[in-house]
Amino acid sequence: MSVIQQYIKQNQERFLEELFSLIRIPSISAQQEHKQDMVRCAQRWSELLLQSGADRAEVMPTLGNPVVYAERLVGEDKKTVLIYGHYDVMPVEPLNLWHTDPFDPVIRDGRIWARGADDDKGQSMMQVKGFETALRLNFIDCNVKFILEGEEEIGSTHLAAFCEQHKDLLKADVILVSDTSMVQADVPSLTTGLRGLAYWEVEVIGPNRDLHSGHFGGAVANPINVLCKMLASITDEHGRITLPGFYDDVVDLLPIERDMIAQIPFDLNKYMDSIGVGDVFGEEGYSTLERNSCRPSFDVCGIWGGYTGEGAKTVLPSTAKAKISCRLVPNQHHQTISHMMQDYLQSIAPRSVKVIVTPCHGGEGYLCPIDMPAYKAAEDAVAVAFGKRPLAVRRGGSIPIISTFEQILGIKTVLMGFGLEQNAIHSPNESCRIDFFEKGIEAVAEFYKRYR
Repeated sequence: MSVIQQYIKQNQERFLEELFSLIRIPSISAQQEHKQDMVRCAQRWSELLLQSGADRAEVMPTLGNPVVYAERLVGEDKKTVLIYGHYDVMPVEPLNLWHTDPFDPVIRDGRIWARGADDDKGQSMMQVKGFETALRLNFIDCNVKFILEGEEEIGSTHLAAFCEQHKDLLKADVILVSDTSMVQADVPSLTTGLRGLAYWEVEVIGPNRDLHSGHFGGAVANPINVLCKMLASITDEHGRITLPGFYDDVVDLLPIERDMIAQIPFDLNKYMDSIGVGDVFGEEGYSTLERNSCRPSFDVCGIWGGYTGEGAKTVLPSTAKAKISCRLVPNQHHQTISHMMQDYLQSIAPRSVKVIVTPCHGGEGYLCPIDMPAYKAAEDAVAVAFGKRPLAVRRGGSIPIISTFEQILGIKTVLMGFGLEQNAIHSPNESCRIDFFEKGIEAVAEFYKRYR
């Protein structure tokens, strides 16, 4: 057993209790009744950071929930690591599906069961305890800074402004984030890419009131019919998005990237069985793993209009609405795509209706260079902790603040996450394996041995 493993074992009970003290605070950023809980959680984090070895920790205000900043500086001539995490969690509803109280952590079957056990209190604690372990064992020879926000689950609304205001404070050589997952428990991985996002609400307005479908059907355009035709035209039979110019900035996969994706263990039949579909669909010429991580996509996320109650009502509705999104790939700009979608929908709208397209939110994609020193250090550290070299994997999800960090602070991020799909983040009965909690701490401590 290494000295790092020994330190973690000796302090395991304390590490868990410190994590539980955070989990017990219902820091749900989406719900106003938890506003004071956000402050309490931020204050608790500042206490734990000081106890873990930070020289300075403070709760700093924003126009929304506060940011926790902490640091331990060893010298101006040393490299600096900035650790990012978030202390807010998703709402817990539906409560009736939880087996235990979501804010009363329980250890069962080798797992911690609670909201935030993984996302992101558990993973942030891995970073903090990995820092403590390395510090106590005299492995740290770099400056370390921490920034923990309370609005990640609602879009990091005020963090960009905070970064703009505190550029000097947040100066670093690399950002380290634990808020992603690994391929499988026995297949460690580092996330090297994220997709961006653009999101809109579309409203189609027809007649000035709902109409009798017998009196007006066939003579007046039905907004739901029109909306469905418009949205159906956005992708073609080959799975390609039809917006003119949409692919102009898309960089195709290099052969070496496709080879790396092909190394990821993947059983297509199990994949289909797990989600209950008879076949997959997507852009022709690409595998399922390429489609859901490295290629753009379009989806209707919700659609409604007319009568949806019990029984029949022969009505021609006056309006129809939909929420739609595009996952974007690095090099695509979400604002450019947002304007493109608005222009396209207006251009294909018939004169019989009025179309309103409202942009909601978005963010850029991100790529991590796998030859940068911090990535190499993380790769070696994970290999030691998990007994196997990690795969470099691009993910289909989005963490918009990562690209914001690069734009505002000019710093690349290494995504060193330790989650698993079965941890059920954002869902009832979220959990985290205790052995992964310990391995995550070990990997972070090993990172500091290597990053100098």
